[in-house]
Amino acid sequence: QVQLVESGGGLVQAGGSLRLSCAASGSIFSINRMAWYRQAPGKERELVAGIVDGGGTKYVDSVKGRFTISRDNRKNTVYLQMNSLKPEDTAAYYCDATVFTASYSFGDYWGQGIQVTVSS
Repeated sequence: QVQLVESGGGLVQAGGSLRLSCAASGSIFSINRMAWYRQAPGKERELVAGIVDGGGTKYVDSVKGRFTISRDNRKNTVYLQMNSLKPEDTAAYYCDATVFTASYSFGDYWGQGIQVTVSS
């Protein structure tokens, strides 16, 4: 079993910053891809940013230049630094990881989600 635990969300004023963390634990051999998704009320879940084990990254256009995704492979942790936050960034943020487990199988795992609220 693999568990993902997110932290760092909360309430912030527009223009402020937050840093989300997601730590993976359990039966992990390696982690290929880690990503952050978000879902606002009444909207579909969308990919915010992703990072692969080689360091390549991808961002949704609306956060380019404001958000930075990074990972610490020794800690099996992915981060999302969010700067210049806007009210439209308000959403529940979810961590996702593609894991090669110690039982030699691939699996896709999700965190429980963490709320980010940006006030105007």
